[in-house]
Amino acid sequence: MAKKLKTIIKLLLSFTLLGFVLYKIDITKLESILKEVNIFYLFIAFLFFNFSKIISAIRLNYYFKEINIDLDLKKNLMLYYLGMFYNLFLPGGIGGDGYKAYLLNKKYHIKFSLIVQALLFDRISGLVSLIFLASFLFLFSSYSVTPFNYLAFLSLISVYFVFYFISKKLKKFMYYFKQTTFLGFLVQLIQLFSALFIIYSLPDHVPIIDFLVLFLISSVVSVLPITIGGIGVRELTFLYGLQFIGYSPDIGIAFSFMFFFITLMSSLIGILFIHKKII
Repeated sequence: MAKKLKTIIKLLLSFTLLGFVLYKIDITKLESILKEVNIFYLFIAFLFFNFSKIISAIRLNYYFKEINIDLDLKKNLMLYYLGMFYNLFLPGGIGGDGYKAYLLNKKYHIKFSLIVQALLFDRISGLVSLIFLASFLFLFSSYSVTPFNYLAFLSLISVYFVFYFISKKLKKFMYYFKQTTFLGFLVQLIQLFSALFIIYSLPDHVPIIDFLVLFLISSVVSVLPITIGGIGVRELTFLYGLQFIGYSPDIGIAFSFMFFFITLMSSLIGILFIHKKII
């Protein structure tokens, strides 16, 4: 009952935020932008996004190796897409992880809590790289004139050290730390290229660095389990982020919609594996 209530609250918050954002922008202009999107560049963005998912599956395999789960890349990638598909419908954007943990626990008889820890550290390694890249680009963006400049610099020089210290203190997943950290960075870098091609697909000229900063910040915010799949908070980030630098938010909302569309299309690949015995 409590889980259902949380899901309902998240749904209400997601659509309330989305409705608020749509109320604050010019819907006619948004529709015009979406109609003029360059499909070729959007397809390139789709390819980069899915390439990042292949690298993500490779990274996750290193975490699995540390808890004695031997899963080949093909099966892990199928499981990864299946998890993405279930994340569309299960609460908090992590429901797919729970499903993966269930299947792996059933197959390998590894403690459920240990599998969840591997999946959690996999997500944290991605979050660390998001913070690092967001902090780096922030220093070269229009937002660097704000006091947040100091926070960005502090995050830039400390985030990986903090992650290493915590991992070492907890004595968790240190054997492949270099590999997983590098791959975590590579995943987010490739997703930045995906975001860049979404920007290229838009009909109007936009401040690229500022857009990439907002994309990364919105990705960090979307990790918070307060909405369904980050719906609403990502758009809200672009709304106020672009207004802050005196830029029309309509095209930022269009960008956000395009990224969600690519995520949705990629996640639907998981349908192919629903009835397959993956492991």
